[in-house]
Amino acid sequence: MDAYLLWAVTGIALIIIEMLTGTFYLLVLGLAALSAAAVAWFGGSFWVQAVVIAGVSVAGVVLVRRYRGHSKKAQAMQGPGLDIGQAVMLENWISETDGLARVKYRNAQWEAQVTGERTPDGKVFYIHAVDGNTLRVSSARPQ
Repeated sequence: MDAYLLWAVTGIALIIIEMLTGTFYLLVLGLAALSAAAVAWFGGSFWVQAVVIAGVSVAGVVLVRRYRGHSKKAQAMQGPGLDIGQAVMLENWISETDGLARVKYRNAQWEAQVTGERTPDGKVFYIHAVDGNTLRVSSARPQ
């Protein structure tokens, strides 16, 4: 099998796998393999193909990292999420001494860390922060 065909098949396979993961890194490697296929098609030696795939891979990974870093900064600058300030209903306590409870929010049960006063079930609390799967709630509305 010709070298350009091997590079092309590898590049297409990486791009297809990327569609399943969504990280963009395999997309970069797939595009790098396709660029090496183009070099092989035009008769470049193996070492030229290797330099091209390495160069495109490194440049692509740097661009993806820069983009992802920029988008994380933009998310952090947007401020609090949409959940902050929303009301939740306390359903039951997991551990009242630790302030852990189950609350109902968006028709689903969530774990919540209750700060402030501990009240009986059925009390309305307000979300102050979201920490992974745990809501940080309090009886006072956030400002």
